Amino acid sequence: MNVFVARQPIFDRGKNVYGYELLFRSGFENYYKALDPDRATVDVISNSFFVIGFDQLTDGRRAFINFTRNLLVQGVAALLPKDQVTVEILEDVEPDETVLEVCQGLKQAGFSVAMDDFVSEHEGSPLIQYADIVKVDFMQTDPAERRAICQKLTTRGVAALAEKVETAEEFDEALDSGYSYFQGYFFSKPVVHSGKQIAANKLTYLQILAKVNQPGISYDELEQLIKQDVSVTYKLLRFMNSAWFGFRSEIKSIRHALILLGPKEIKKWFALIALSQMATDKPEELMLRAVARAKIAEAIAPAIGMADRSSELFLMGMFSLIDALMDTTMSEILEKLPLDQEIKRALLGEDCPFRTVYEMIEAYEKADWDRFADLARTLGVDENVVPELFTDSLKWANEAFTIM
Repeated sequence: MNVFVARQPIFDRGKNVYGYELLFRSGFENYYKALDPDRATVDVISNSFFVIGFDQLTDGRRAFINFTRNLLVQGVAALLPKDQVTVEILEDVEPDETVLEVCQGLKQAGFSVAMDDFVSEHEGSPLIQYADIVKVDFMQTDPAERRAICQKLTTRGVAALAEKVETAEEFDEALDSGYSYFQGYFFSKPVVHSGKQIAANKLTYLQILAKVNQPGISYDELEQLIKQDVSVTYKLLRFMNSAWFGFRSEIKSIRHALILLGPKEIKKWFALIALSQMATDKPEELMLRAVARAKIAEAIAPAIGMADRSSELFLMGMFSLIDALMDTTMSEILEKLPLDQEIKRALLGEDCPFRTVYEMIEAYEKADWDRFADLARTLGVDENVVPELFTDSLKWANEAFTIM
């Protein structure tokens, strides 16, 4: 039986991933709305630690897990590793004497405690005295209220987390207001500045990527283009000689790598290395997500009769967040890249087989199971094999990112 856990990253002020909130997700056919919150948390813990793998889900970062009153009182939180888990108390938990005693015990034991969905009405809650982090609901508060709450929390030595931040503007507001942590979709959306010039180093990589992806390019031309950047050449050769590939003999040159892998594969790996260089000023989660998308798109290819297009599907996933990496629009970037037309159409939202694959991956990431099931049927994919592919792809992405 397949199990599901969704994760949403939490960022610090430098846009680095501080941790992940782990969220319960039901299976496809057996999804139900009247969810028992106790069971949801128990399933998140069980699935994270014993099935999927906690380290794989969190990549060594802190996990935020929601707790109901029942599970707090039953002592479930105290069973978890205090240095890896933040106990997140749901907004509907009444701070009665028993709950406060449990929270005091967790704090004394060294646990980190967070309060969820905080609004002004909660300012008098006695739970704040035990909270390390308070998550302020940006959808339920206005700007003046958000700023006032943050100031009061900071005065009490409590870190404020801006929750449900949906736009770059809200992120900037939260940053200016003094929030320490941020959670929402702002990180995955490009911040578009009209007329903003692409940074010179990123433009260089983009130009090389464009030339490398020209149709009919020869081995000699590929070799010369890749060798233009010493750091990329070094990383590519180091990557090829890692245990990742397992080649018996050392690859000593780009030409050697080209002969072993062929033009399609070398373009794929060059894109991986070049984009990692372009992402040095961005949250790691952004690049990690692009790499995972690339791998899952490639892994799905044989199941949908596109095994011969797996490299192109890989590139589609890899370039799916390039607008966020470059701080400009997708259409503007794709004008500069001579990619396969199917890749371009998919990334621009046009109807095509590659776009269906893209939307299925996106639906899975968002845990939109109904949408995912519809798209899986359209592609002829057995939806029950996809969770394992996603888990393997996430593991693969973490390993590739570490090597890079």
